Amino acid sequence: MSEVGPAQAAFTIPTAFTELTGVRHPIVQTGMGWVAGPRLVSAAANAGALGILASATMTLDQLRVAVREVKSRTDRPFGVNLRADAGDARERVEVIVAEGVKVASFALAPSRELIAELKDAGVVVIPSIGARRHAEKVAAWGADAVIVQGGEGGGHTGDVATSVLLPQVVDAVDIPVVGAGGFHDGRGLVAALAYGAAGIAMGTRFLLTSDSTVPDAVKAKYLAASVKDVTVTTAVDGLPHRMLRTDLVDSLESSGRTRALLHAVRRAAGFKKLSGLAWSQMVRDGLAMKHGKDLSWSQVLLAANTPMLLKASMVEGRTDLGVMASGQVAGLIEDLPSCEELVTRVMAEARHVLTTLPTAG
Repeated sequence: MSEVGPAQAAFTIPTAFTELTGVRHPIVQTGMGWVAGPRLVSAAANAGALGILASATMTLDQLRVAVREVKSRTDRPFGVNLRADAGDARERVEVIVAEGVKVASFALAPSRELIAELKDAGVVVIPSIGARRHAEKVAAWGADAVIVQGGEGGGHTGDVATSVLLPQVVDAVDIPVVGAGGFHDGRGLVAALAYGAAGIAMGTRFLLTSDSTVPDAVKAKYLAASVKDVTVTTAVDGLPHRMLRTDLVDSLESSGRTRALLHAVRRAAGFKKLSGLAWSQMVRDGLAMKHGKDLSWSQVLLAANTPMLLKASMVEGRTDLGVMASGQVAGLIEDLPSCEELVTRVMAEARHVLTTLPTAG
């Protein structure tokens, strides 16, 4: 790609998404647990993207403090990601409304009532979905936009590629659609716009920036990974989960039921201490994550305490004890720019692609 100059750095692509959220560029930094904290979110926002704070691993008080820290670092719009199935979801909504947060994003579809409550308070509601029918449902309930993640995306994911799912959803709803899964540069942004999307969302690419608080040794694991080193496994919590393949993942996949249960209980105890949740609430949260799947008790517990497996890597740097959620694009990423450098580069690349496309003549 070409070098970034002043004219390119000022290049913007206004879309229905930028108009809706008030951000400069049609780019979203996704709400990754233990990764999308105040430093990364404010850096992404200052770069002109929509930074999204991950709140699932925070207590209510921690969420309030984190929101205020982001506000002290930037005056740009940002969002907070919420778990719609969490027992205290309504209390978290009250926090973001009281603190004047611009956007509420959801990993699971929020209820019609929760969407209405947020919209009445002037909050933009953007659920993440993985199927056309889910997009149609939340659009009918009043969601302002949707983030559509294809199978290439990191974390819990589906099996339909972004290139198939994205245009399918664009054709099905009349609200702005943001594409996720497989995006890391300006070429991807232009491709998403060509499909009819109003922007792109990136997780792994923002994780691999100098503004990310993920330990350097963990970032090195991502940078060293090839596309084939990123796998999908159900061994962590019974649901398809895209992550880097490690010895721990291999061990979980080969573990018997008894060993898996002991591992789950040990990790669950750690998450219980960290979160302050009661065992009953953890089990309810784990059951809520089943999504109709036939999970064993060890998988229910793992579903409830997957955050501890992520924390071990993303915070403590223990890649031997934790998992590393990852999109397939990890195999294409080779550097650690700042958020400002990344967003400027993506927009410059998009400009270059748009101005060099062949034309009929």
